[in-house]
Order: sequence, then C-alpha cells, then structure tokens
Amino acid sequence: MGHPQFPLTLSQGQFPDSPRGHPCSRQCLLKGCERWFLPHHFQERYCSPACRMAARRWRRWYACQRYRATDHGKQRRRQQAQRRRDRQRLRSTLPQPPPPTPQSEPAAPPLDAGAPPLTDPPTTTVNPLCVGQRPAEIPENSLVRPCDRPGCYVLFPLTPRSPQQQFCSCSCRQALRRVRQREARFRKRRHRGGRARRPRLWAPP
Repeated sequence: MGHPQFPLTLSQGQFPDSPRGHPCSRQCLLKGCERWFLPHHFQERYCSPACRMAARRWRRWYACQRYRATDHGKQRRRQQAQRRRDRQRLRSTLPQPPPPTPQSEPAAPPLDAGAPPLTDPPTTTVNPLCVGQRPAEIPENSLVRPCDRPGCYVLFPLTPRSPQQQFCSCSCRQALRRVRQREARFRKRRHRGGRARRPRLWAPP
C-alpha cells in the first residue's frame, strides 16, 4: 500500500479542530488560498463562496485571453485600437478650451541666513502603457499563454521545446493534476457501482 494522501494526525502547533487531519480533507484549488477544508460534495474544489466567485472571475479572464490569441480575436483587437486612434486624432483637431488663469501664490517666508536654499523636487515622467502592450520581460514575437490553474493570472511565453505547455510552474501543474486524478477515481468508482477493488498480488489456493 502506498502513502495516504492526507495525514491522519495533526501537525505540531495546529488547532485541534483543523480539518487537515481528516482523511477526507482537501486543499482549495484557487491559487493564493490553498486552505484545507472538508468538502460537502466529492467534486467540490473550493473552500468558500468567495473562492468560487474568484474562480468564476478567473474563468472569464481566461476565456478573454484565449479569445485574444485567436486570429478573429487579434483582428477585433486591431479594429479596437484603430477606433481608439481615430478618436484621439479627432479629439486633437477640436478647439481646445482656454487654459485656466494662474492664481497668485502667497509670498514665500524669508529664509534664514544659514539655511540651504529650497529646491523643487525632481519631476519624473511616467510613460503610460499603450492599449494592448505586453510586459517588457515578454518579447513581442513570442506566443503568450495564460496558466490553466484557477486564480493564476500569470502569462508565460511558449518555447519551441514545450509548445503545449499549460502551466506557469510545477506547483500549479501538480495542484490541478491532484484534483483531476481524484475526480477521475471518483468517476471510475461511480461507474463500477462502488469502490475500486485492488488487484490481487497472490493466487488463491
């Protein structure tokens, strides 16, 4: 027999009522939560309604990212950017309102003889990102794909070595694999009408 999936004893320093010691407990699939909880249904993946709502928002974001990677999505994105440039060009041709009149500022108090002169703080110019601009660490000529784990908003580039990559890290891949294997075992037991039986390692006499 292999090692049990869930520990039967509580870890040191943990509360006695923690569900982690229960053999039916599991971790929340949402990235960033990963709390141990007791499920009410064998297909339950999230520990609370808030995590389910966050997973629903992630699914909408994931669908948008996958749609933008298609040819039709890219065409619609180019049309949207063209309409934005047309609005900016039209806005620049319209007459601009007169600038507001500067208000008189109060006179500065006299400086002490030994005090250093006051200087204005250095101004930093922030270059705003354009619409649809990707992060600087991802090259423009690469294919970018979102991670398949719920709650993970990481975009990673696809490499020729692994063109079918679906996860950004090993932890995300193992978390979703653990859930899929558990659900596959439950479906197999339900199809057979009960608990899956282990094969015999010895022949009966």
